[in-house]
Amino acid sequence: MISEMVLVRMDDAALHGDLVVQAPSRAVVLFAHGNGSSRHSTRNRTVAAELRTAGYGTLLLDLLSEREERHDARNADHRFDIPLLAHRLVGAIDWLAEQPDTRGTPVVLFGASTGTAAALTAAAERPERVLAVVSRDGRPDLAGDALDQVQAPVLLVVGGQDHEILRLNQDAARRLRAPHALHVVPDATHLFEDPRALAQVSAAARRWCDERLRAIAEEEERERERDLETHGQ
Repeated sequence: MISEMVLVRMDDAALHGDLVVQAPSRAVVLFAHGNGSSRHSTRNRTVAAELRTAGYGTLLLDLLSEREERHDARNADHRFDIPLLAHRLVGAIDWLAEQPDTRGTPVVLFGASTGTAAALTAAAERPERVLAVVSRDGRPDLAGDALDQVQAPVLLVVGGQDHEILRLNQDAARRLRAPHALHVVPDATHLFEDPRALAQVSAAARRWCDERLRAIAEEEERERERDLETHGQ
């Protein structure tokens, strides 16, 4: 297992991240934080640790530079700048495609709060690289027209006690054309403060990723069988 602090350089910023990958990883889960959070988010780090036990790599990345974070802490300007956050995620997806340990590895985007909108937007821009999108109590409604363009399967996990966010996720789910599911954790609030509720998020995310990888493996097997039948004629 490789665990390291990384600096992801792109055209407009250099972003700090924590990358953990196994050899090989089934996929790399790239976390998109929102609402002033960072790669140090306790909840996302808990989910990341659980996913690593299932063979997934993880990249927890600050989507804002240190200077931007200080500005955002005072004015909250950047946390709702979905185009900026999505641009940073696309840059991170491209960066992963260039690294020796993650090159060719599918990417799963895990969004929380406004990070969900950024994740959906980035998935629409990189359909060939994104295996799936998972959202924890996110704001998919802020993705705008990108909702109609996402091709990767989308899992929306929402706390049952977070009524307004649940409504927004239900509305967004109706707009999605990609395969999708809405998973409601009955007694969870917006922050998923109960460890048992957060464990349900981790389990649902793992199942969703497992199913996507299984579907790809089955399709590849069918493709091989068709090739054998074609060449055998």
